[in-house]
Amino acid sequence: MNHSRRPFQPIENYGIIGNLKTVALVSLQGSIDFMCAPKFDSPTVFATMLDSQRGGFFAVEPDLKNFTSKQLYLPGTAILLTRYFSDSGIAELTDFMPIQKGNKTLTSAIVRQIKTVRGSIKFKVSCVPRFGYSESDHEVECLEKEIRFTSAEEKLQIKMLSDKPLSVRKKNGYAEFTLNETEVATIVLEFLPEDHQGQELEFYQQDAYHQTKDFWVKWINKTSYDGRYSELIRRSAITLKLLTSAEFGSAVAAPTFGLPEAIGGNRNWDYRFTWIRDAAFTMYAFLKLEFFDEATAFIDWIFNLCQKIDLQLVYQIDGNPKLHEKELKHMEGYRASKPVRIGNEAATQLQIDIYGELIDTIYIYNKSYKPITYEFWTLIEKQIVQVIKNWKKPDHGIWEIRSEKKEFLHTRLMCWVAMDRAIKIAEHRSFPYPENEWHQVRSDIYNDIYHNFWNEKRGAWVQYKGAEHVDASVLLMPLTHFISPIEPRWLSTLKAIDEELLVDVLVYRYNNGMTKIDGLDGEEGTFNMCSFWFIEALAKSGEVERAVENFEKMIGYSNHLLLFSEELGKKGEHLGNFPQAFTHLALISAAVELNKQIGRRTSKL
Repeated sequence: MNHSRRPFQPIENYGIIGNLKTVALVSLQGSIDFMCAPKFDSPTVFATMLDSQRGGFFAVEPDLKNFTSKQLYLPGTAILLTRYFSDSGIAELTDFMPIQKGNKTLTSAIVRQIKTVRGSIKFKVSCVPRFGYSESDHEVECLEKEIRFTSAEEKLQIKMLSDKPLSVRKKNGYAEFTLNETEVATIVLEFLPEDHQGQELEFYQQDAYHQTKDFWVKWINKTSYDGRYSELIRRSAITLKLLTSAEFGSAVAAPTFGLPEAIGGNRNWDYRFTWIRDAAFTMYAFLKLEFFDEATAFIDWIFNLCQKIDLQLVYQIDGNPKLHEKELKHMEGYRASKPVRIGNEAATQLQIDIYGELIDTIYIYNKSYKPITYEFWTLIEKQIVQVIKNWKKPDHGIWEIRSEKKEFLHTRLMCWVAMDRAIKIAEHRSFPYPENEWHQVRSDIYNDIYHNFWNEKRGAWVQYKGAEHVDASVLLMPLTHFISPIEPRWLSTLKAIDEELLVDVLVYRYNNGMTKIDGLDGEEGTFNMCSFWFIEALAKSGEVERAVENFEKMIGYSNHLLLFSEELGKKGEHLGNFPQAFTHLALISAAVELNKQIGRRTSKL
């Protein structure tokens, strides 16, 4: 088999499997083309998505002429089926990452069960690992049904197990075998610390599938939601769960890095970290659906962070604040989109809005699930001191603008949210707080936004003080209860967004061609998260029928597994890191709001 170069697949041609420590992306052809191991923010072991020649992959290929393939998840699980159809036979590949009780075992594993459904089919399996972002060398040891790939540099070994004979060529693992109708072969990759033995093959053949299936079915059935769009919401919830760390309670913004916002462009970022903003919104979605364990684990993670340091924008999943950004110059990039970056310089930016998203989530947690402790309250007070001190400052904003700082409306709005929710927590729980000062600051921020961010000529609240244009993040004004969704100024702003940022049902985050505010070259796609915000704002503002139509069209842009990346290009292609938490939590929020508004209308009939 020639592995010199593998063609790039569209970003949307992938599903994900995971074990709450990391994920793997599986293509429609059944090739694992991206994976970091053993954790979300570890170096890659497979990265063909970012380098078609040197990236590494783990492929299962049935010898079927002119086959078509389809993928589906087993309902209510993260177990992925890839099915191959041709005149001469049907094959089925079941992929999953086992989840054991406790979720804190040292082992991460991928189980691949290969089955012939019809006919007699020959299969080729290729395991081509490339450790350390394709830069670290590895050694290979081969036994008949086990291969060990070991990278001393990464302190990681991959154990390949199979009930079929394995062979090694050029430090890669291979298997070739024929399965008759109903016969099954199992191939497993274990990702182990050095000198760790791992499990026996029998465990993966017999117990792992049922344990993993039971875990997912029990987990998704914890939600009390049973309204409209239930299947969509459940799939998005499972996707968000796949992006959370069972060990730490944190959640990554996306499990990938380097996937471009425009093909051939330079807007290629690393999202394998925990942004306070994204994670807080994720927990907000979990709380709406009554997944309280995840919210509690995140609150504990934040509680520990607040003990030590002033909050920064983004952390490693274990809470480490160091995120040095660098370019992987040896990687060609997805369809030649360079540079490929790891780490994220945004960690050093001032983004004052994060206090709002975080305290809003704590407010909902305290109100709808479990009272926070007084000790936690004292930590929130310290964060509010930061808001009071900094709310007037220009910053880099939600979009992490890399040019000059501005007084962004979204940042100011979130400072108001932080003050408002902190006051509500204090009054609900009768916690002591400087009542006069906090109320005054909340009012000052409100007046500043209402009057000083309003552009009379544009008839809208604009992106930053003195701006001439709108920004999709203002859609959060009614969503955070800052403004009534039927306030005349709001309806006028919604109209301005409609005119300036909307293409059919897709929303740009801002008019980059007009503003050139972000200091970067090149175009970007429409932001899926903003498109779902727009739908939710429409529904709240009384345009329910249009909101429903927009929502259905937006779902039409999802991939075959109802997964979304960050952005969409001009041909509806997925762009940016995939799948993206922000898109899926915005989908959940919009669907829940639509269900509520449709319910209200139906009850009046």
